[in-house]
Amino acid sequence: MLLIDEDDMIVHPNWNAYATNTFKEFHGIDADAQLEAIRRWVRDGSTMVPAEEVAGAVDDLTDEEERGKLHFRLATHLRNAGDDDGAERNFALACDLAPHDWTIRRASMPLRGGDPFGAEFFELVAEYNEAGRPYHGINHAGSS
Repeated sequence: MLLIDEDDMIVHPNWNAYATNTFKEFHGIDADAQLEAIRRWVRDGSTMVPAEEVAGAVDDLTDEEERGKLHFRLATHLRNAGDDDGAERNFALACDLAPHDWTIRRASMPLRGGDPFGAEFFELVAEYNEAGRPYHGINHAGSS
């Protein structure tokens, strides 16, 4: 999740926020603390990251990861346009280019006929953990 203000400015970079505590045992993040941070931003403009740090907070994507994100967007467009073969080619390429990107890998599972809570998901979790849990953005796990 990222926060964008009414002027289309990113005021908080990508972060791992959840709307409920349904999977808290799995990811260890307290949704209540995350939701309270969003409420503070809405009410009084307070963010967890100083404005001068926002721009540089996620500039660590590789060229391959950036291309993966583009292929994911192209795949979703092609899928919506009815080009299932083109969509699948681009989903596969996006996953190959950004193998640890949850948005690409997990979000594409149901779009490709997979189960985002099934065996494929747990394979992704294992790969992610083996890779050292790489995350682009701000990790507020356990923050309050």
